[in-house]
Amino acid sequence: MQKGLDDVAWFDCRMSASEVTTEATAAHANLRDTESVLQVEVVAYLELNRVDYAVGRKKSLRARYYFGIIFLIMNFIAWFFRDYGQGALPFIHYIKVCGKEGEDCFHALGVLRVSLGCYIFFSVMLVTTVKTRKLHEHRNLWHSGKWEMKSIILLVSMALPFFFPSELVQIYGEVARIGAGIFLLLQLVSVIQFITWWNKYWTPDQERKQRCSFGLLMSTLFYVASICGIVYLYTSYAPRASCSLNLFFITWTAILLAAMMAISLHSKVNRGLLSSGIMASYIVFLCWCAMRSEPATARCVTENQEKGNSDWITIIGFLIAIFAIVIAAFSTGIDSKSFKFSEDKVEHEDDIPYSYGFFHLVFSLGAMYFAMLFISWDLNNSARKWSIDVGWISAWVRVINEWFAATIYIWMLISPVVRQNKIMVNGGSMQETVDSVMP
Repeated sequence: MQKGLDDVAWFDCRMSASEVTTEATAAHANLRDTESVLQVEVVAYLELNRVDYAVGRKKSLRARYYFGIIFLIMNFIAWFFRDYGQGALPFIHYIKVCGKEGEDCFHALGVLRVSLGCYIFFSVMLVTTVKTRKLHEHRNLWHSGKWEMKSIILLVSMALPFFFPSELVQIYGEVARIGAGIFLLLQLVSVIQFITWWNKYWTPDQERKQRCSFGLLMSTLFYVASICGIVYLYTSYAPRASCSLNLFFITWTAILLAAMMAISLHSKVNRGLLSSGIMASYIVFLCWCAMRSEPATARCVTENQEKGNSDWITIIGFLIAIFAIVIAAFSTGIDSKSFKFSEDKVEHEDDIPYSYGFFHLVFSLGAMYFAMLFISWDLNNSARKWSIDVGWISAWVRVINEWFAATIYIWMLISPVVRQNKIMVNGGSMQETVDSVMP
């Protein structure tokens, strides 16, 4: 009897252990199924986010072209108010602050009012997007979309300056000179950084012999173009000994060209000829622009050039200048990486593709810059139709811009050597101190 009871108990225990094992196996299987489901859901979630980030990135990149088009339209509106606004927009004559026959809302003051409206619009965009870091933020949606709301803000921004007193607009004009100078500085830094990047890309390498050959060819072409440009400037803008100012501008440009070439080839610098060749072409171009900006009455040019300065060439040059302004603002605005002091930051998938705050800052300064070009940096300027950036002030601004560009580039070449020498001197002094202290 007792043996029967023991067998039954043993059988029950075995059944209980079997049931526990079965339940544990089932629970483990359920856990694995749950983990698999979670993994699938996580992968699906990440893929969905990746798609959302890609769409957001495309919208953000597309938005910068829309802002560029807005900036281009503002340039044409400023030109229209300067050259044709007084006759084409008679209703503005009735605005009180515009004065008699609307004189204070056209010509130079008209340009400044349009520029101020453009500045207000991009300043609003700057304030509302400056802290944007991620694509999922609401500020990113505001930058890349909601164009109906932005259109209303743009129209209000453009209308407001035409109700400001002329004295306030004049004050803005004085401030715009400083803003335009800052814009030129940012543009110079962006251009020099691009030249540096291009030089590194074509740097000689054992694994990139084809690149090395192409880089050598490009550096030769740029230097040949620079020398030809110097010869052209001498023959076209300094044909007589009486053209002393132009002779000085061209000769100093040639000296800067030779200095950049010599420093680049110095054994301690050894930066190669490509970057200095590109920079040489750039400063020759700036010198040419400076002499093109000289007033027609004082311009020292050959007779053939004076005869060839027909109306259609003037119009084409004017249109090219406007598009150059827009391209300069656009290329500098999207180049925020050139102005970062630290390159250690790791980029993530949900980061915005460019700095919105810097982008709108450059365009707001660009609004000041195009105003200065249309009025030739003179607040009382009465420019002739289809002209842009003509006058002695404009010429000197371009010359100083050229000299400043060459100075920045030369300092960029020699600064590593100067820093290295300082480190060596400091290291030697420290070693002498240690030796004097040690017994």
